[in-house]
Amino acid sequence: MSGVGPSAVTTRSAAEYRIEDLAHASGATVRTIRAYQDRGLLPTPERRGRANVYRDTHLARLRQIADLLDRGYTLASIKELLEAWDAGRGLGGVLGLVAEVHGPWTDEQADRITRDELHAKFGGVQDDQAVAEAVELGVLERIPGRDDEFLVPSPQELSVAFELHAAGVPLTAISGHLRELRGQVEHIASRFLEFTTEHVFARYLGHRPPTDADAAEAASLVRRLRPLAQQTVDAELARAMRTFATRHLQHHLGADTPLIPGPSTSEPRSVPLPPETIQAVQRLVGPQNVAAFVAAATEREVHARTLDALATSHLESRRIGQNG
Repeated sequence: MSGVGPSAVTTRSAAEYRIEDLAHASGATVRTIRAYQDRGLLPTPERRGRANVYRDTHLARLRQIADLLDRGYTLASIKELLEAWDAGRGLGGVLGLVAEVHGPWTDEQADRITRDELHAKFGGVQDDQAVAEAVELGVLERIPGRDDEFLVPSPQELSVAFELHAAGVPLTAISGHLRELRGQVEHIASRFLEFTTEHVFARYLGHRPPTDADAAEAASLVRRLRPLAQQTVDAELARAMRTFATRHLQHHLGADTPLIPGPSTSEPRSVPLPPETIQAVQRLVGPQNVAAFVAAATEREVHARTLDALATSHLESRRIGQNG
């Protein structure tokens, strides 16, 4: 068997290994192999004289354990999976689910960039501290043996940094913003997973480990639900940006610059609200902020409806022009 040391003995049916040979072939250490044996993760080796004899089944098991560890599984959960497999329940569906969850969650392809290209994109100034911070954040990844080149997991994210810097945003502010944004997005991802697990995946993942059929069905659902989180965030971000961008623009242009067309009135007008509505707003923002909250909510709704009407009118005009 290729890659096995000279002390491995090949029989008519399978290769045999001493523990040192198994460590060499698998990449694990002798100490790790013995620890796996003590935990029950490896089948008991054959005792021959004073030595233990291992076979290809042990090598395959070590590679499975390494793969699952790389995917974030604990040794305890790996033991459960392997015991289910040994009991004849199968691991095809479970490993398929593992692969589906561990796979890419975006169509974006990683790219590479040289150190010189990176400095040129950021105005030609060499900033090793900024590069180190980008590596820490995972925006860049070092390539072993290549000090002058980096892997870019998300070219789109790096491109945003280029554009913000070109617009005048300091690199320290960009990295600080990314740290803050990442924490908020991770919270959104965590909540989405809790939500879908409670209402969708709990019925398939109730067994530990799940049956082969349930794991396969869960993997299929992951494929279907994968884009929903991003679509929801995109829609809500667009709505929030529309609201706050309009408000910020009005603030910077001044209160005398109307952004919403329509008749103006110099006299304020009282509008009665149900008592339960007032009480709900008081609980939310406090009695002293009720008027400001109602005004801001009304302003946001007017802005949204005006922008929607403009967009609808534009699309309708285009359709009429195309049909006419």
